[in-house]
Amino acid sequence: VQLQASGGGLVQAGGSLRLSCAASGIDFRFYMMAWYRQAPGKQRELVANIGSGGATNYVNSVMGRFTISRDIPKNTVYLQMNNLRPEGTAVYYCNAVWRSINKDYWGQGTQVTVSS
Repeated sequence: VQLQASGGGLVQAGGSLRLSCAASGIDFRFYMMAWYRQAPGKQRELVANIGSGGATNYVNSVMGRFTISRDIPKNTVYLQMNNLRPEGTAVYYCNAVWRSINKDYWGQGTQVTVSS
């Protein structure tokens, strides 16, 4: 199983980035896919997730600015991040979980840096 995250980078406040996470080795349709982030000195936090049925959930601080989506044929989940803020600087991690069979996988992380 591999989750390959990409799309991070350096952007000015107010800018946009789109993160991608390509999954291999799992049946994408049955997993909840999520993006987490971890800023320096802070705990990892959930940013957004999308369930196997397509329902989405966001942390309050990104609501209205970030959009999670998925392309099932491509086994890829995206995080479109608009109007980025400096507090969004973190390593962003892709996660795939299927709790009923106790499967939980993580990608390697991609750095997002937002300058003020």
